[in-house]
Amino acid sequence: QVQLVESGGGLVQTGGSLRLSCAASGRTFSGFVMGWFRQAPGKEREFVADIRWSSGISSYADSAKGRFTISRDSAKSTVYLQMNSLKPEDTALYYCAAGILGSAYNYWGQGTQVTVSS
Repeated sequence: QVQLVESGGGLVQTGGSLRLSCAASGRTFSGFVMGWFRQAPGKEREFVADIRWSSGISSYADSAKGRFTISRDSAKSTVYLQMNSLKPEDTALYYCAAGILGSAYNYWGQGTQVTVSS
């Protein structure tokens, strides 16, 4: 049974930083892509960044480019999202997701709240 457990959210001031973690378990993730998504109140869930587990190739939403960095530690089976220069509009519930490369994400975590105060 695949489990994704997010942590690292919290309250931070504008311009601050947070590092989110996603501990993945239940199988090996080679051939998978791991993603971060977020959902703000009253808005649809949106893509933030993803990384291919095996190659480390990553991609970002325009809103995340230059400020966020996704990475993974295969030994710890953990994916990270380093978020710098945070803005109030980054406030959202952040989710970790996993899926076979080329297919839909079919595993989701419970989310971790990020709140950026102005």
